[in-house]
Amino acid sequence: MSFYTQQDLSTMQAWPLERKIRVTQAKIIEWYLHYKGKVAVSFSGGKDSTVLLDLARRAYPDIRAAFVNTGLEYPEIRAFVKTVPGVVWLRPEMPFHKVIETYGYPVISKEVARRLYYARKGAVWARMHFEGKNRDGTDSEFAQRFVKWAYLLDAPFLISDQCCNVMKERPLEQFSKESGCFPIIGTMACESERRKRAYLASGCNAYLKTRPSSKPLSFWLEQDILQYLKFTGIPYASGIYGEIREEKGRLVTTGAQRTGCMFCMFGVHLERRPNRFERMADTHPKLYDYCINRLGCGRVLDYIGVPY
Repeated sequence: MSFYTQQDLSTMQAWPLERKIRVTQAKIIEWYLHYKGKVAVSFSGGKDSTVLLDLARRAYPDIRAAFVNTGLEYPEIRAFVKTVPGVVWLRPEMPFHKVIETYGYPVISKEVARRLYYARKGAVWARMHFEGKNRDGTDSEFAQRFVKWAYLLDAPFLISDQCCNVMKERPLEQFSKESGCFPIIGTMACESERRKRAYLASGCNAYLKTRPSSKPLSFWLEQDILQYLKFTGIPYASGIYGEIREEKGRLVTTGAQRTGCMFCMFGVHLERRPNRFERMADTHPKLYDYCINRLGCGRVLDYIGVPY
């Protein structure tokens, strides 16, 4: 049984920012009190987690925060994180080049990459998705989204969804285990179908999950984040995002729109040009050369037809 319906989510997403702030802070306080202060904000240095940490510290100024220095962040993000007090820096056990050698490149989306990884290892259920079928062989509307990516089953390079798990989730899980802190995470349901389904299933504060987590920004939208940053004037990683301006009635950043891992290829096929790699060629040419040529991301982008 779902915690919320799609209509519930749509209603909350339409709330004014002031109400969203109050509800989010209430969720943070509930989480903090439930675990008697043994909580920590998962802080990436991006604009979403910057808003989350500000909201959390308005209620609890000494709340802990943890940042995973994967080596894949924009240099401007790392520089900004260094200015934020009370942040624990973590490192993954495996560097990115070892992850892609061992598991594969992050391509298309987590859902597609996961099925490609297991299908190529012989998992029948995963391969059937690329045929548009359910496990029992019947046609599946859900699986139809994977059919167009069936050609990647024969790609001359490994593909998987393991990068985020190895480089971000495992260090944070280890930190939670060692510190006894339960995480507060700044993801939003609007970012992907996967995150939306997770929110509808368990709500903001998922106490009953195997690994309990709080995601109190889940019903926020991108515009809410930008509005909060502009309204409050709190510091953010402006070195990479640029300024926040209004264009055609919407707030936009003059620099990068998103600042996840620099070399990640999830979703790049959906981006308008110049895409993230074309911009990287201008803004960070040395990192671009390392990514495209040394790590081999160029041949992967060639294979999926994405310009760079």
